[in-house]
Amino acid sequence: MTSKKVIELFYDVVSPYSWLGFEIMCRYRNVWNIELKLRPAFLGGIMQGSGNKPPGLVPNKFMYMTKDLNRLAQYFDVPLQPPSDPFEAMFKKGTCSLSAMRFVAAVQEREKGGDKQVEQVSRELWRRIWSEDKDITEPASLSEAAKKAGLSDGEIKEVLQMSTSKEIKDKLKSTTQDALDIGAFGFPLVVCHVDGKPEMFFGSDRFELMAHCIGEKWLGPQPGKSAAKL
Repeated sequence: MTSKKVIELFYDVVSPYSWLGFEIMCRYRNVWNIELKLRPAFLGGIMQGSGNKPPGLVPNKFMYMTKDLNRLAQYFDVPLQPPSDPFEAMFKKGTCSLSAMRFVAAVQEREKGGDKQVEQVSRELWRRIWSEDKDITEPASLSEAAKKAGLSDGEIKEVLQMSTSKEIKDKLKSTTQDALDIGAFGFPLVVCHVDGKPEMFFGSDRFELMAHCIGEKWLGPQPGKSAAKL
């Protein structure tokens, strides 16, 4: 059997498109011959560092994005529902996703060598903002998400303390800079390492091309169901 191809997924829980990309890559990690590495980063730093502007700042793009997300939620089978005020969630509160992503980075640092908890915590934070229209900026909100993800009270307390440390702040900065160095201008960003070279894919609509690039087959948004039909 050939060695697994390393695939890095850079994401921020404030990005609904990142949630779609995240779920697909988590579904395919045991379908494709890959080693998936989750790379939680800060989208605000990506936008600033790349000079990009969020689509929501362009009225027509913002109107399209709302309809687009509804269609994608059904297609990808992800319980994504735009908040009552998407603009506030993404751009006013979105700048505060820094605390949420530091929290996720702390979960990852604490887990050391695994990513089950960071996957679950990330998913619960997405669920809060993009399914339940709840806050993801306050410590109590982060704690609630972590508890739903299965972390104990002691673990949550430890992660909250870690998330404000210089070590974790530097870790998130470093991951964000790694994405910028690759060429990131938004999330989700998937980097496939093929024959010693990084191949970058932006967005949640490049999976067929990605599969071709790594020599795998795209079986649709729910590979388990697709395989059962073959």
